Amino acid sequence: MFSVRIHPRTFLAIGWLALALFLGSSSLLRAQATATASRAGDLQIGVGYTIAKPDYGQQNFQGLTAYADFDLRSHLGLEAEFHQVFTTSNNQSYQRTYEVGGRYFRTYGRLVPYVKVMFGRGDFNYPFGQTDLAYNLFAAGLGADYRIRPSLSLRAEYEMQRWSGFTNGGLNPQLVTLGLAYHFASKPRSR
Repeated sequence: MFSVRIHPRTFLAIGWLALALFLGSSSLLRAQATATASRAGDLQIGVGYTIAKPDYGQQNFQGLTAYADFDLRSHLGLEAEFHQVFTTSNNQSYQRTYEVGGRYFRTYGRLVPYVKVMFGRGDFNYPFGQTDLAYNLFAAGLGADYRIRPSLSLRAEYEMQRWSGFTNGGLNPQLVTLGLAYHFASKPRSR
């Protein structure tokens, strides 16, 4: 399923291209941004199911993701994310990451596509519990939220991570997440 190996620079170039497409597509779609002068910010908290290619061995991992987005402005926000993915075999391997960063998003009715850049820490448990080490990481991703109801959103996301300091030139896991989030209504600002 994840047999394609993308060089991190290529992925970064694809991310910048996606960002440029998001920025330039609103006039083509005749989209109009939602006014944000009347709110302090938007918060959504969600959970998801993640499938990952850990870039270690020939196996795929699966697990859970928890995330929180706080959108400060009409197109800019912050995101915090936690991933726990593990092997389906009996060798006890897993990857756990804690990430925080920024995201750029656009709103087209119920659809909210976004790109994000994250920094964090990754914890890798080697097969059969041989050792458990932590590494710094950089991650970039793109995805979309679809608002089912004003307080509920579905999420589909792709993320590529780059773990620094890992043996043999680094670790580059790829993750695909499907999630569901609760969107907290913001209170209008007093004028």
